[in-house]
Amino acid sequence: MDNRYSRQILFKPIGEKGQNNLQNKHVVIIGCGALGSPIAETLVRAGVGKLTIADRDYVETSNLQRQQLFTEQDARLGTPKVVAAKKRLEMIREDVHIIPVLDHVDGVFLEELAKDADLIMDATDNFETRLVMNDVAWKLGIPWIHGACVGSSGTVFPFIPGRSACFRCLLPVLPAVNETCDTAGIIAPAVQITAAHQSAEALKWLTGNEQTMREKLYHFDVWHNTHVEAGISRLQNKACETCGESPTYPALTQIEGTDYAVLCGRETVQIVPEPDRALTIQDGEEIAKRLGTPYTTTPFFVEFYVQGYRCVLFGNGRLLIHGLKDRKIGRKLYHQLVG
Repeated sequence: MDNRYSRQILFKPIGEKGQNNLQNKHVVIIGCGALGSPIAETLVRAGVGKLTIADRDYVETSNLQRQQLFTEQDARLGTPKVVAAKKRLEMIREDVHIIPVLDHVDGVFLEELAKDADLIMDATDNFETRLVMNDVAWKLGIPWIHGACVGSSGTVFPFIPGRSACFRCLLPVLPAVNETCDTAGIIAPAVQITAAHQSAEALKWLTGNEQTMREKLYHFDVWHNTHVEAGISRLQNKACETCGESPTYPALTQIEGTDYAVLCGRETVQIVPEPDRALTIQDGEEIAKRLGTPYTTTPFFVEFYVQGYRCVLFGNGRLLIHGLKDRKIGRKLYHQLVG
């Protein structure tokens, strides 16, 4: 066994058997920002063989305070997070297999990404994607490890099919989400603690130590020095559409047509078009030329301005309109672009 893992092997719950297990595991990480980047780094350093990392965004300067895989150069270039992460992670460990996915993840897509995975890690920032992860995990029979943080607090829980209530069962008792990192801010220690707890749960599962995994939802506030644990097994609902007696997995229903969404906590409208209406990077350049507006092209997207809004068009046709939080205006603007 490679000497680089000698200290981890000395930890008896892992040992050589657990270390060998890690080399043969595949983990899917949804999100490559505040939580996803430290989780990915921890799992790569631990020896996990394969990581699929999905994220729809690119590096910005405001990310650097808490997203540890990225640099100022990444922010200057607007490098997609998954591309920057892959480069950095392969510098940390050459033999790791990293699959970067620069895209919006919906139910059908995630089901395909996770079909041979051992574990799904939640590093996203919205309930809709977590419901997708939840449905995929229960349908495929693999666990997913939830993590969320804002301000100085964080929450962690491993959802394991057949052992715990699912995320959908918790929705009636979860507090209304009125704060995000973009509205309430966040401090890096809250991120690091949340990611550390998630990574620890992941290592337990991947090394065959599932009996030690957390059975209560854990919530902490590092600034106010508080923490609490809450049992959730009693919340399991036999009529649940995900984990009940007759599951339908509603989050996996394919949405027909172009999808317009306001990104969580940001003044940004995301447009995911139907395949036959998708714009290309070249289309974006032509639009900018027609409008007489400056544009910047990278290997991954073209950036241009329309009616004062900053638009970022990715190679697969996905469009972000920054400075906008009204879907109706976003839809109107998009139809003006595509005709």
